[in-house]
Amino acid sequence: MSEQTYEISTTLDVTGLMCPMPLVKARKAIMDLEVGQVIEVLATDKGSIKDFQGWAKVAKNVELLAQNEKEGGDTTIYAHVVKRTK
Repeated sequence: MSEQTYEISTTLDVTGLMCPMPLVKARKAIMDLEVGQVIEVLATDKGSIKDFQGWAKVAKNVELLAQNEKEGGDTTIYAHVVKRTK
C-alpha cells in the first residue's frame, strides 16, 4: 500500500456481513466508480482484511490504498480504501 493522499468518492457500509459478502459487495460497487475514484468499505468481519489484500493482488482493476481499524462501540470496524485503476 502506498503512502499517498486520496479523496474518498463513496463509502460502502457492509458491517454485520460475513465472508465473502463484504468483498462481493465491494467488487460490485467498484464497477460503479470511474477510473481513479476511491471507495471506502466499512466491514466488521476480521477476515475481510486478508480478503481485500488478496483481491488487490490478483485484480487488475483495483489498488488497495489503506486498511485501518476503527472503534465502533462494542465492535471493531475495518476500513478498506480501494481505488479503481481500470
